Amino acid sequence: MIEGISHITFIVKELESATRFFKAIFDAEEIYASGDKTFSLTKEKFFLIGGQWIAVMAGESLSQRTYNHVAFKISEEDFAMYKARIEALGLEVKPPRSRVEGEGRSLYFYDFDHHLFELHTGTLAERLARYAEIIK
Repeated sequence: MIEGISHITFIVKELESATRFFKAIFDAEEIYASGDKTFSLTKEKFFLIGGQWIAVMAGESLSQRTYNHVAFKISEEDFAMYKARIEALGLEVKPPRSRVEGEGRSLYFYDFDHHLFELHTGTLAERLARYAEIIK
């Protein structure tokens, strides 16, 4: 039986750039750095973000950007703070997709390796309830 997500791994060109990204945007706690050792495929670092284990491994960046993404839940009150953090790193904030009013707001942005992230103020229950209202 699946208990939940164990961890999410991103392949990044530079571990230090990824470290700066995760710490500056998400207040990530770095819990492990392999240094020159290689216990897995390449050098790696582990972070905790909101209790979620995030791994980054040295490798080639994605060749192009896609809509595949990871979304983290944030409060509406923190929306402006996170937008400022993203912009402070010089990252592009993508225009949000069209939304049904009441399903929450999102910040979409790419890291230095073309991974797309979303910070979202809504919940699954809110989105489904809002969609159900529209279908009536």
